[in-house]
Amino acid sequence: MKKMLRRFLRLFSLGLIVLIGIVAIKTITNSSRQIPAASIEQVAIPEAAYSRLGASVTIPSVSKEGWIDTMAFQQLDTFLHQNYPLADSLLEELQVVPYSKVFKWPGKNSNLLPVLLSGHLDVVPVDTQQQWVHPPFSGTIADDFIWGRGTMDDKVTVLGILEAVEQLLREGYQPNRSLYFAFGHDEEIGGKSGAQQIAEYFKEQGLFFEYAMDEGYLIIEEGMSGLSRPLALVGIAEKGYVSLRLTAQLEEGGHSSMPSGTTAIGLLSKAVVKLEKNPFPAQINGATKSLFEYASPEMSFPYNALFSNLWLTSGLLKNILSGDGATSALIRTTTAPTMLEAGIKDNVLPTDASVVVNFRVLPGETIESVIDQVRKIINDDRILVEESGFGNPGNPSPISPTDSLGFNLIQRSIGEVFPDAVICPALAIVMTDGRFYSGVSKGVYRFLPMMISRAELGRIHGANERVSKENYAQAIRFYRRLIENSTR
Repeated sequence: MKKMLRRFLRLFSLGLIVLIGIVAIKTITNSSRQIPAASIEQVAIPEAAYSRLGASVTIPSVSKEGWIDTMAFQQLDTFLHQNYPLADSLLEELQVVPYSKVFKWPGKNSNLLPVLLSGHLDVVPVDTQQQWVHPPFSGTIADDFIWGRGTMDDKVTVLGILEAVEQLLREGYQPNRSLYFAFGHDEEIGGKSGAQQIAEYFKEQGLFFEYAMDEGYLIIEEGMSGLSRPLALVGIAEKGYVSLRLTAQLEEGGHSSMPSGTTAIGLLSKAVVKLEKNPFPAQINGATKSLFEYASPEMSFPYNALFSNLWLTSGLLKNILSGDGATSALIRTTTAPTMLEAGIKDNVLPTDASVVVNFRVLPGETIESVIDQVRKIINDDRILVEESGFGNPGNPSPISPTDSLGFNLIQRSIGEVFPDAVICPALAIVMTDGRFYSGVSKGVYRFLPMMISRAELGRIHGANERVSKENYAQAIRFYRRLIENSTR
């Protein structure tokens, strides 16, 4: 017995040594995927650029479900024509849909596929209960920040691109490759009348782009544990979107003084509890796996070992990532009950009750598979599951390649303007207009050249939205450099 125990311990020790050796070798040989990019000279940004962004914020180009402020968008259109005169006169403006704007900057070599840069003109409404240091549509410039709606989402992109274009036009720059710029007007409500129609126009014209880049992820300070450098995330895919309505229907209601054993609200509540207690399965694949592959060589020990050996550690990582809402969203289809409706009077038992549950669909799954999974989890024929009709439902986008010219150009441009950043592909967990352009380009990327802390993320769509003057200057420099790198 003792001999068997000693033999087992020797085998176990040998196996452990081999395992440690494999982990060590994989960690050590996990080479960096960052490309060499020398820091470039900082192009001067005129003070007037900050004033123009602030002035654009004073135009409340708000979009809400079923409504946009058309007068504000007309005012914004006039503002852009007046403040970017070279772009207005030298670029070709394409009349595609009202309130959105599309420009073409013709290149010298028509044999090269064009590049598409996009953003959106609309902003979300302001909750009057939120406390703002400066009024949300004041465009105040104070404490080296430009304050107000759109400074982070997404007039910063539109005006940043136009500032870069205006600079280059002033210097007589002529692109070798054609550039298109598409600025939708209803991204915040799904993009049906803006980017979706622009993408259809591109298809009808037979246009296909070398790559397309829309707004998206930012550069996050202290973005991942074990990573001391800022994390620049480039979205190479985005999750799908669907809101389902779950309805419990009973033949009889009755008086609240004589409730039966089953009520519509109780039945519906049990269904919601089942969904919350049975989340969709976690998966480390696709864009999220690429994130870990790019980040792991830049991490300190033991994080580099943990993320370099997914073959061994994926189960542990899934448990860790599932513990936080933001990281859990990277590895699964998320479930979020958002709207509840039942009853007409406090002493009447309702015959039906319904809840709207929003799902952000992981690539590899579909709206249909989500509906099937929801029905299996609930497992109750008395609950009707159907699409709610809210939002702009769609399946996840295709995953764009990282071994492409487009990703290489974006990565290099980020490295030249933000030399300290670690640049990684990632899965966008929110919707962007970029998803519509997957039909006109194999490479659709989502990136906003702004460096912020994790704490600042709450300002997007929240109170006290703002961008520092330095951040905005860097954004303009990035767009300029990306245009230069893409069109030489």
